[in-house]
Amino acid sequence: MSAKARESVPAKHVRRELLPNQSVELLKTLHLVTRDGQLNADARRKLKQVNHLVGLLQPALDDVLERFPDALVVDVGSGNSYLGFILYELFLKERGQLLSVESREELMVKARQRAGELHYERMKFATANIEAAEYPERIHLLTALHACDTATDDALAVAISHKAEHVALVPCCQAEVAQQLKDARPKVDSAMQSLFSHPWHRREFGSHLTNVIRALVLEANGYQVTVTELAGWEHSLKNELILGRRVQHENGIAKKRLEALLAQTGVRPKIVRTLGL
Repeated sequence: MSAKARESVPAKHVRRELLPNQSVELLKTLHLVTRDGQLNADARRKLKQVNHLVGLLQPALDDVLERFPDALVVDVGSGNSYLGFILYELFLKERGQLLSVESREELMVKARQRAGELHYERMKFATANIEAAEYPERIHLLTALHACDTATDDALAVAISHKAEHVALVPCCQAEVAQQLKDARPKVDSAMQSLFSHPWHRREFGSHLTNVIRALVLEANGYQVTVTELAGWEHSLKNELILGRRVQHENGIAKKRLEALLAQTGVRPKIVRTLGL
């Protein structure tokens, strides 16, 4: 991480770190800005990631808010709900709803209290695992920021099953496929084995393969997919962002590519099993 990325920001310069219409008051409530208005190095790193994601999400938010009067944004694996609060302040104060889903009750208690203090009446909270939570029939935008390992698959399954218009996933700690590659190694040809014969390569290739499969699953289910960088390496090593926009019912060509890839590598990650692909 560069020295600049580790620097704190004094109160008089904090405004230049923020998005237009983003308030220092909200960031104080979220403890991203200190009581005296400063932005410490760790909070600055978090804020840069979240704000960069917000900028990438703006086209999707503009789209669903224009087309659906009561658009629903769902943030799963929401943690402290930083992303949800920031999205609400910038986009949802006048219309739309936001649902945060998080399994840790203590975080949801704090988030509910903050939402009450801020009078964010259309911001709701559910304490549950992603796959076990109850969702409205239709979701318009689903986000999952650093949902760990198969939790990203759970988020993806929720988005697809509820026909979300837009999906934004920042995967984290993909481990399941690496183990499946180890088990599948004797069943695949020697050239393919060379990609993951060493444990280090297996972890890295498994992580990459996991996200390639996720992108193909989205495409097979009718989404136009973009894979990009969330933030620079100086801010996070977990910086891949998968964006999907629903443009058709399904894509047979992408489904065949997915099936071929699964057959060639011998893996079946959770999203494939969940959707019965």
